[in-house]
Amino acid sequence: MAVPLRSLTTRWTVVVPVIAVVALMLSWGRTLPPVLVAVVALCLAGAVLAAVHHAEVVAHRVGEPFGSLVLAVAVTVIEVALIVTLMADGKPGAASLARDTVFAAVMITCNGIVGLSLLVGALRHRVAVFNAEGTGGALATVATLATLSLVLPTFTTTRPGPEFSAAQLAFAAVASLALYGLFVAMQTFRHRDYFLPVAKDGGVIDGEDHAAPPSTAETLVSLVLLIVALVAVVGDAKAVSPAIEAGVAAAGLPLSVVGVVIAMLVLLPETLAAVRAARRDRIQTSLNLALGSAMASIGLTIPAIAVATVWLDGPLVLGLGATEMVLLALTMVVSVLTVVPGRATLLQSGVHLALFAGFVFLAVSP
Repeated sequence: MAVPLRSLTTRWTVVVPVIAVVALMLSWGRTLPPVLVAVVALCLAGAVLAAVHHAEVVAHRVGEPFGSLVLAVAVTVIEVALIVTLMADGKPGAASLARDTVFAAVMITCNGIVGLSLLVGALRHRVAVFNAEGTGGALATVATLATLSLVLPTFTTTRPGPEFSAAQLAFAAVASLALYGLFVAMQTFRHRDYFLPVAKDGGVIDGEDHAAPPSTAETLVSLVLLIVALVAVVGDAKAVSPAIEAGVAAAGLPLSVVGVVIAMLVLLPETLAAVRAARRDRIQTSLNLALGSAMASIGLTIPAIAVATVWLDGPLVLGLGATEMVLLALTMVVSVLTVVPGRATLLQSGVHLALFAGFVFLAVSP
């Protein structure tokens, strides 16, 4: 049933993104006192919840796996804009901001979001069931992209330090785009059934079990509001980032913590959407969101940063340190063991959440 325009404009999911964008415009480029930082942070939280709602409306209309793809790509595109903007400011730590944010995104998605989704799914349904073929392909793509973009720069010798030469960066950018494009083609067309939610008996669930899909007009309105909400999320995150940086510096924490906090803020919509899908026993949707976000974060960020280096001054540090490489390798091994059976319990969720906790702890205390 179509929603009348008058009632639509009174919904909090419409009003909150608009307020968040107004807060963004009023705070952009200004130093905010603590009270206004708190106000912008509240707007940020509201925009996150609104983004999740509108993403679910769009996902309900277009179905899986297209719905997961919409949210993952939309958030990542705006995340790239945020990274490039912060790097252009030339503040301390800007050279490694892209690496820190992308690595944090991989750890948050592959351990935090996956662990939470499996936890919710296993608590509500005892066993979380998903398609091992589709999830395995997604995991293989994430592992390849992460190794090409974040591990190899530490070992290449053309340039000193964990940096790529111009030719190496161009290769990594093209390879990232090609792999991401190939995965999207497999996910949405050629092997779409590998990424649909799976029932306990192993059958594929295509479409929603309840409720008629929204109308075309409602879907278009939600798509526009989703973009508005995501712009507000990233913009308000940038507005509060000086307070985050000041807090990190005052606490004597490493500058890489800024990238971790930014990634957590930007990935809040995917986290909430994945947990809500897990509550409905659609673990495959949760994994599509998690691994799709990790893939998009690398596959779109690295090419964008490679193009941005044409006008950005200073070095671009992409290579991970020894601690981060150990965490990445362990994450990939554990993820393979989780994915292969196509079923997971509380044990697998606990392992992923322990890895996520270890990542956060070591980011704060390296």
